[in-house]
Amino acid sequence: MTQTGPGAGEKGIVGGAAHGGPWFREEVIELRKWLPLLAVCLGTFMLLIDVTIVNVALPQMAAGLHTSFSALQWVVDAYALALAALVLGAGSLGDLTGHRNTYIGGLALFAASSLVCGLAPNAGLLIAARIVQGAGAAAMFATTVALLSSSYSGRDRGTAFGMWGATAGASAAVGPIIGGFLTQLVNWRWIFFVNLPVSAAAIALCLRVLTDAPRTGRVKVDLAGMALFTAAAAELTYAMIRANDRGWVSASTLNMVAAAGLLLIGFVMVENRSAQPLFAMSLLRNKAFVGVLVASVAMNFAAFAGLTYSSIWLQSVLGLTPIQAGFTGLPLSLATFGTSALLGRKLHHAPPGLVIGIGLLLIGLGGLVSALFVHGGASWPALLPGYAFIGVGVGLAIPISNAAAMDCVTPDRRGMASGSVRTMQQLGYAFGIALLGTVFAARARHVVAGDGLSDVAGVAHAVAGGQSPALLDGATLDRRAALDHTVHAAAVSGLQSVLIVSGVLGIIAGLAVLVLMRAAPAPVHAAMSSAPGPPPVPVRAPDGPVLIKL
Repeated sequence: MTQTGPGAGEKGIVGGAAHGGPWFREEVIELRKWLPLLAVCLGTFMLLIDVTIVNVALPQMAAGLHTSFSALQWVVDAYALALAALVLGAGSLGDLTGHRNTYIGGLALFAASSLVCGLAPNAGLLIAARIVQGAGAAAMFATTVALLSSSYSGRDRGTAFGMWGATAGASAAVGPIIGGFLTQLVNWRWIFFVNLPVSAAAIALCLRVLTDAPRTGRVKVDLAGMALFTAAAAELTYAMIRANDRGWVSASTLNMVAAAGLLLIGFVMVENRSAQPLFAMSLLRNKAFVGVLVASVAMNFAAFAGLTYSSIWLQSVLGLTPIQAGFTGLPLSLATFGTSALLGRKLHHAPPGLVIGIGLLLIGLGGLVSALFVHGGASWPALLPGYAFIGVGVGLAIPISNAAAMDCVTPDRRGMASGSVRTMQQLGYAFGIALLGTVFAARARHVVAGDGLSDVAGVAHAVAGGQSPALLDGATLDRRAALDHTVHAAAVSGLQSVLIVSGVLGIIAGLAVLVLMRAAPAPVHAAMSSAPGPPPVPVRAPDGPVLIKL
């Protein structure tokens, strides 16, 4: 006798699942289909989290390693600089050796260097390991687009790129929160140790589910271009950091800037003569593409680089815990996600230059608003109004930037264009950390000097390096109250200057983008194409929320 009714339906479904019926097999196939996306997103999440995860741990690093402010800057900058300088070259290496092999090799290098970072007994080894970690991250970052393109086609490709973009956007935002939890509940070394199990799981998954992308025909790695570009970026960043101690008009600083300029000229000459250049200089004749590059540098500089110095103010001066300091950036993250989710569909066909330009203007306005509210008696809520503007600006600008770059170039240059945008984003962050650190320290030194303290340089460096509590603990009781006032005033003045510089840069960049990209081309949908040939580069996430059936 056949059973009918709701109970029969439920029994049938359960029984089908238990015995491997068609419904269950379809669900398993659907789940397995998205495993390559999971493998790529795991690596992307790790490498982008490590750009910002160290921010809230800087005061604890300074105390634990007994290091200087300049060394702290390099702990952040070494990773971002290596990632920025090597991502284009890593893409060429992937074309030569296979994107799957390059991605897995990057994961292994990232994991090994993370272990060294966590065990580092001094700042020198930590910085060296961060450079290697950045190289591994570049190998992963440069191959994600090709791997997703080879794993998915048609509508699935658009869904995969939408989820990958959401992962990338969330990573930098949640980095300080995760860093705060690990630093406070265990210690700062666990912000690196946590990469080990995730890397192991990602490597095991990659070996089982990733397939390599078709070769693009590139068989030569532009080693000369890689070396010159990396050296130029590193020399310029080093000049910015050392200017904090030696001054911007000192002979050593000017010599380093001149050396960076010569290396950059050499890079241009090599690229113009190369049959397979790292970066085709002809792209710079396209004003719209130049506008995207300007936006990429300015966004990470104006929106994110200053968070390092607000974290120093929050923890070492206001006394917030690492977890609390991490959560102060949550409104920025929510504003970014909310803007992308709510306005993404409406802005889908809007002129990209207009959207990116307005986004940058809002980022700049957010910096200036924060500078207005941060004063001597202010606490952490003073940052929130500005963070709201910055979050909305980031939500408008960043999702459109990569797509706009793709629309500005011919299909055979899309891989180069995508890599260039990612390079400029990380360079903007690295340059921002270096330059804003100099601004913060200079303003702190000016305030300390005005209060008539004897050890002006020592107090200013302690404030800028997040060592204010140790400075106050070492002061005599009769000097502590006056020193506490000086420390607060110096940190506030330094942070205000950082916010003003970031805000002004955002506004200038926004106006420049509006001019450069006023005739930018209309968006296309290469991500949804399933035509044969080299893997197309994603240019738009699908409209509306992205859902994956599990």
